[in-house]
Amino acid sequence: MAAPSTETFDRLAKLIAIDDVDQRETREIREIFTGQTLAKIPIGTAADARTAVDRARIAQKAWAAKPAAERAAVFSEYYKLVLKNREALMDMAQAETGKARVSAQEEVLDIALNARYYAKRGAKLLAPRAAQGIFPGLTKTIVRHIPKGVVGVISPWNYPMTLAVSDAIPALIAGNAVVIKPDSNTPYCALACADLLYQAGLPKELFAVVPGPGAVVGGELLASTDYVMFTGSTETGKALAQQAAERLVGFSAELGGKNAMIVTEGADLAKVASAATRACFSNSGQLCISIERIYVEQTVADEFMALFAKEVNAMKLGAEYKFGYAMGSMVSQPQLDTVRSHVEDAVSKGATVVAGGKPRPDLGPLFHEPTVLTGVTEDMVCANEETFGPLVSIYPVATVDEAIARANDTEYGLNASVWAATTKEGEEIAARIHAGTVNVNEGYGPAFGSTDAPMGGMGTSGMGRRHGSEGLLKYTEAQTVATQRLIDLGGPSWLPSAAWSAVLPHAVRALSLLPGR
Repeated sequence: MAAPSTETFDRLAKLIAIDDVDQRETREIREIFTGQTLAKIPIGTAADARTAVDRARIAQKAWAAKPAAERAAVFSEYYKLVLKNREALMDMAQAETGKARVSAQEEVLDIALNARYYAKRGAKLLAPRAAQGIFPGLTKTIVRHIPKGVVGVISPWNYPMTLAVSDAIPALIAGNAVVIKPDSNTPYCALACADLLYQAGLPKELFAVVPGPGAVVGGELLASTDYVMFTGSTETGKALAQQAAERLVGFSAELGGKNAMIVTEGADLAKVASAATRACFSNSGQLCISIERIYVEQTVADEFMALFAKEVNAMKLGAEYKFGYAMGSMVSQPQLDTVRSHVEDAVSKGATVVAGGKPRPDLGPLFHEPTVLTGVTEDMVCANEETFGPLVSIYPVATVDEAIARANDTEYGLNASVWAATTKEGEEIAARIHAGTVNVNEGYGPAFGSTDAPMGGMGTSGMGRRHGSEGLLKYTEAQTVATQRLIDLGGPSWLPSAAWSAVLPHAVRALSLLPGR
């Protein structure tokens, strides 16, 4: 287990959807753990993206003509290939992002779960279904799902594998083609996933990878595709949504979050403290659904803080391509700078560092300790602004009602976590939280891993959903086909129109007496 070889990068570069790939300007891709150059990546242009979309549009017509079950079969094979090649995929994820291997495995397993779920359920979700017609027996009404066409996926750097391919899987099974712009820092993660898709039998034109600047390649995808799936910051998401609205094309996005955890009196505090390290610091806190605010009932706040600080201080950090480390590196200097500035701002205004608090250049150029603050006030940047790093603040509260009110006092609404004395109490609290997913007795994993249930954000945390039926059907247009039989809506030929008009209100009233009408 180590960084991928030069030969691997060279082979994957040949999969890029750029014709003269060897003649393009390139940018360096660095190993996050060391800062050393791993490879170079050709820089795509708007013309490259437009060409990829044009080719995808041609390929999509033949793909959409195949039965849904035949399309889904490709992803049954892909599921097997992902698990078979999981070690190599984890190596690539660690090399380009610096995440701990446990977080890299989480990413790879999520791809496998999505591939298996949609391979098994996709054809059924897409099957035409009968709907109630205007007149029972006389009107046959069928709802069909037609693919959008070409879907543009703009994926981020924090989970550059699963957020590239897991959103593409349902789009492809629905009969679409996909053109993806991976983040410029992590393009080979997307290419490694594409490589296995091609091995599983997917034509290359149906999943084209075009690396390049977001404003250039991403802008072209927004201008030329039929639907756009974006994962990233709320600021960028708002701008892209406006552009999509101008073209009246569909748009779905998972955006930022300032996610809250609530801990009530009576909860198993030792268990909460252990699980909170995962909730707050998985992927070095660079996770849209990680916890950045913890509200604890005052009566148990000191005890929880001591237990949590002990757990955080015991976390093992390291730059190794093996299991055994709880947290890895930050992904870039700007991300590290953000965490440092948020900590320094809070401390300068009176906050207390309970655990961590410092960069760790002895481990690697972009490492930062998992950090816990208390005494955070509204004038501190980290109180309301998403840090997107290994930083969490603890807030003692007088009551559960106060905890809920403060958890909901944000423009965001992506994820939340609840720990209470009983499961019933936890679920009652969860129902009062304004967030797209809420986890009771865990941080984020159960909701995110429940691929049969929708996942997404409320408020400025996004629009649309991934996972479940919504995660597939959003990539389709619903078409209603209604066939009238025996008697048309003009009435029987032997009945005068005035008489037919008099009959219709009575017929409508009679319909209300039928079951389900």
